[in-house]
Amino acid sequence: MGRVSTSHQPLRGVPAPADSGAWVLQPPRMGRWALDVAFVWKAVLTLGLVLLYYCFSIGITFYNKWLTKSFHFPLFMTMLHLAVIFLFSALSRALVQCSSHRARVVLSWADYLRRVAPTALATALDVGLSNWSFLYVTVSLYTMTKSSAVLFILIFSLIFKLEELRAALVLVVLLIAGGLFMFTYKSTQFNMEGFALVLGASFIGGIRWTLTQMLLQKAELGLQNPIDTMFHLQPLMFLGLFPLFAIFEGLHLSTSEKIFRFQDTGLLLRVLGSLFLGGILAFGLGFSEFLLVSRTSSLTLSIAGIFKEVCTLLLAAHLLGDQISLLNWLGFALCLSGISLHVALKALHSRGDGGPKALKGLGSSPDLELLLRSSQREEGDNEEEEYFVAQGQQ
Repeated sequence: MGRVSTSHQPLRGVPAPADSGAWVLQPPRMGRWALDVAFVWKAVLTLGLVLLYYCFSIGITFYNKWLTKSFHFPLFMTMLHLAVIFLFSALSRALVQCSSHRARVVLSWADYLRRVAPTALATALDVGLSNWSFLYVTVSLYTMTKSSAVLFILIFSLIFKLEELRAALVLVVLLIAGGLFMFTYKSTQFNMEGFALVLGASFIGGIRWTLTQMLLQKAELGLQNPIDTMFHLQPLMFLGLFPLFAIFEGLHLSTSEKIFRFQDTGLLLRVLGSLFLGGILAFGLGFSEFLLVSRTSSLTLSIAGIFKEVCTLLLAAHLLGDQISLLNWLGFALCLSGISLHVALKALHSRGDGGPKALKGLGSSPDLELLLRSSQREEGDNEEEEYFVAQGQQ
């Protein structure tokens, strides 16, 4: 039989088990240079995805703060953001469905109202109160107070028996609570009304993430894909936030010259364009989180979220002139140490179980809209999500 030529290195023969008396062909080992290239490529890809996540996450925080200085209707702004997110998530679902020729999940009205509505209402209040607080608080106080959402997440996880009470968790709670107290103590730019709004949002955020975890654990609903989750949540979030908008902003907005009683068409288009851009940033935040988790891990997203808080505070002090004392910085460091401990405990717990359990634990950063997703998807869903990720990178 003639010899078949091979490119590069030929296959090498190695002895098979002694009882077989045969030889087994093995492919050539990958060279060290190839391993180095693969490692560098993965590192560059991870860094790029983290930077993309930072751009959207930090960008939307400063953008909303800037917008609320001239547009004093944060609830209306949030509702428009929800409409934009729903539009883009619907388009994303349509693209995936056309490419895979497989129908996306659509919940029945009974499941939609009974199981999705509580999560949607909590999410709407969390986001709405957070944006509302920008009328009163600085970016630094907002960032620090929202970090305390981990505290409420842990508390509600214990109440709903999603977490087991351990001494390490008590330490995490004490570190975060102590850091929050130190950061707000004798703060020169402290506003009680704004602080109450952010703290209320963090409290509701604890309920929100707990309900989200319980929702995504129901595999029969088929909402493990975050795009499907966003698509189903936005309409109920819009309706849940509407009564609050009607009470506190409806009359003022109806008489405002910036929207309904406009006299300058150019001004109206600029306002609507600014609001629409905020919605794009909100969807981009969720999409960048999805890319980061799908290409790396939720642990990478949690760690990136910790450093994002530091970057946000440094930028707030440098760009906006937020006054942060030494005691405030110490409180922030104490809070971050509690969050870091929580992330480390999650990593050790997952490694001890031999791999990550689907939705067993909650993320450590409160603004991670898509962190709570199943890490054990079906193969069919993997193919669709890989296409969606590839589309997002083009």
